Amino acid sequence: MKNIFKLLTILIIITVLISNCTKKFDEINTNPKTLTTANLDASTYGFVIRTTIYFQMWLGNQLSFQTGKNLYLDVYANYFATTAPNFLSDRYVMVGGWLSGIFNNFYVRSATHLKYALDYAKENDLAVEEAMMKIWKVYSYNRYTDLVGPMVYSSFGNMEKSVPYDKQEDIYTNFFKLLDEANAVLKANAGKTSAIFATYDPIYAGKVDLWQKFGSSLRLRLALRVKYVKPELAKTQAEKAIAEGVMTSNADNGWVKTTTDWYNTYTLITQWGEFRMSADMESFLKGYADPRVSAYFSEAKAPDLSDDPAGLVFKFEGMRNGQSKNDRSAFNFNNMNSDMAAPYLKAGDKGPNMFVMRAFECYFLRAEGALEGWNMGGTTESLYKSGIETSLAENGFANLKNLKGEVYSTSTLVPASPGADGSAPTVIQAPVSTVPVAFMTGGTKEQKLEQIITQKWIGLYPDSGEAYAERRRTRYPKLFDRLDSENPDVPKTSIPARLTYWSNEYNTNNAEVLKAITMLNAESSNPQGDKANTKLWWDKKP
Repeated sequence: MKNIFKLLTILIIITVLISNCTKKFDEINTNPKTLTTANLDASTYGFVIRTTIYFQMWLGNQLSFQTGKNLYLDVYANYFATTAPNFLSDRYVMVGGWLSGIFNNFYVRSATHLKYALDYAKENDLAVEEAMMKIWKVYSYNRYTDLVGPMVYSSFGNMEKSVPYDKQEDIYTNFFKLLDEANAVLKANAGKTSAIFATYDPIYAGKVDLWQKFGSSLRLRLALRVKYVKPELAKTQAEKAIAEGVMTSNADNGWVKTTTDWYNTYTLITQWGEFRMSADMESFLKGYADPRVSAYFSEAKAPDLSDDPAGLVFKFEGMRNGQSKNDRSAFNFNNMNSDMAAPYLKAGDKGPNMFVMRAFECYFLRAEGALEGWNMGGTTESLYKSGIETSLAENGFANLKNLKGEVYSTSTLVPASPGADGSAPTVIQAPVSTVPVAFMTGGTKEQKLEQIITQKWIGLYPDSGEAYAERRRTRYPKLFDRLDSENPDVPKTSIPARLTYWSNEYNTNNAEVLKAITMLNAESSNPQGDKANTKLWWDKKP
């Protein structure tokens, strides 16, 4: 960590990258597109805002996107399975170098620029802009603390060689505080647009009302995250979010607009042929005759039509997670299974915009809150249905029909068998989940929760970080076990409860990492130290 903070000092004192600079940090002093603090002002501050947002979304960043999002989050959400023989994170191996890349990248790039954005706004009395960046801070740090637990947070930027960690509970407490502060300012400036953000904000172009809805929707997400550890806090925060006003239509959705400089990194890594659609996605999308499949994936080059349901030709194929190295070498999984949809496959293209948070998720969060008896402005069933319909419309299926021409939300279809896996062609796999799409009015509370989270999981694709967090929090959706695990702490019948701390941090901030592990154990219901089976503070579902 001390190396990171040396870089932080250099970055804040000497220079800040502008929007289309993607050079490595060791090239920063020779980059002609850098800006010094001597000529930073309200106009050039906008460049900092832009990079702060782009860096957090991994746009145009091959290394941390692949080793972090794709090789961990995408496969732990079970959206994809890896096909490259030497990529063993799908078998729960924690690769130290990959983890270092994920977190070093966050602290060097995203967190550094975010701190500058917040400090500059505060020092120059830019209350609205500071409020927006407080929301972005919550969004950014939440993605990382939900991967590891305690992390460097309140002491980030202390310019010391030793940097303390914060407990996850304390981080969440501060999250809600920042959201309170941001909401108060944004509500007081309702209807306005930030002149600084108007040009440089790639999400909402500085529109105060949309940032406010984003902040309150984020509050709702975090409220449900703590449901099993702090139920009263969860209820209070969720109902506060509804009172403030959350996203209710796709016009409210937060999307980071991509450019050829800041491109969707899937358009690069899909060229390498190292992952394909999971058997779980096939099971749900085929069984539900889900039209979103064509927005998510491409048809397989060599599809197996023998396992398609009656009356449905389904050329999209998925593979089991956790394939052995030998099988990944022996079988052409890339040919047998589906790649991402066409917009993600265009090399050199800016690719699809990257989502931050969307209205359909808010409906499912509200549905879960209503299931608990909280005041969510609707019934569990009505909010569940709205979540499905909003996701379908977002993906271009405004007629709200499934592939069989039926109304999707009232269909009684259930998950289907994904058929035989390429590495075991004689074994027909039974579906793991049996819940239908149509709301189970007479079902148990757990059955209804499973329906809510299953549909949210489908809609979140490919937001694997959030999907992975929800899998750990709720234990849903029900997905296939790994074929095998090479991590002695995580059996193939389970999933990692967290990622472990990265190797470089042990080398540069060792004393504080050891303290963090003590914090982690104290907050966990399964204290195992810095291992992948140690549950996070909020992971308390019985």
